[in-house]
Amino acid sequence: MKFITYNVNGIRAALNRGFGEWLLQENPDVIGLQEVKASEAQFDTSIFEDMGYHIYWYPAIKKGYSGVAILSKIKAKHVEYGMGHSMYDDEGRMIRVDFDGLSFLSAYFPSGTTGDIRQEFKYRFLDDIYGYTQDLIKKFPNLILSGDYNICHKAIDIHNPISNKNSSGFLPEERAWMDKFTQSGFDDSFRLMNQEPHQYTWWSYRANARVKNLGWRIDYHMTSLPLKTRVKASTILHEAKHSDHCPVLLELDH
Repeated sequence: MKFITYNVNGIRAALNRGFGEWLLQENPDVIGLQEVKASEAQFDTSIFEDMGYHIYWYPAIKKGYSGVAILSKIKAKHVEYGMGHSMYDDEGRMIRVDFDGLSFLSAYFPSGTTGDIRQEFKYRFLDDIYGYTQDLIKKFPNLILSGDYNICHKAIDIHNPISNKNSSGFLPEERAWMDKFTQSGFDDSFRLMNQEPHQYTWWSYRANARVKNLGWRIDYHMTSLPLKTRVKASTILHEAKHSDHCPVLLELDH
């Protein structure tokens, strides 16, 4: 099975940049989207239906903000919208689809870059999603938590760890949470396959950062331990340029 996670930074903008044609060519079984910034009523969803996708959409209440979605060639047995906390669910931060023997989540973790209030909100989210996923993994042992975590885990995951040591997204407390999370029953599937540096998934629009590959790796497929032997490939698709992020591919053996 072929899974992709992609923060599209606005589905309408991404479609205008060729996202639909790219998706048709890439043809994943399941794609989790983050920061869709639109409801289904705000664009023509038939582009995805015509490709054979079931559409599961969870926008934020605030228009033009946040929101997650999952497009799946396999019809879900169950869809869970949100995580049961209105402060996050109102922002459209998580959606889960359950299949036979496998569950997949598309999550958009908060950013703390706009100041202390949102950084505290981010820490609260991290605490709550940790507890949520620990409960979930007992019920759904084959679990993939994909999305934009807005955290670089280790120095290898950021272009300049020294100058960014006090930047939201690379703070010691955030990195410690990633340590805890990846020791609690989840693998960073990309690092199971690839230990090379300079592998990033997000670049600032400023200072020609993408051309210079001055990036951050903040988009992940975290796979539960029972899936470890089924991880066939995990690849950053850096050629896709419909957003300031790029997609990440995960392939699982059946």
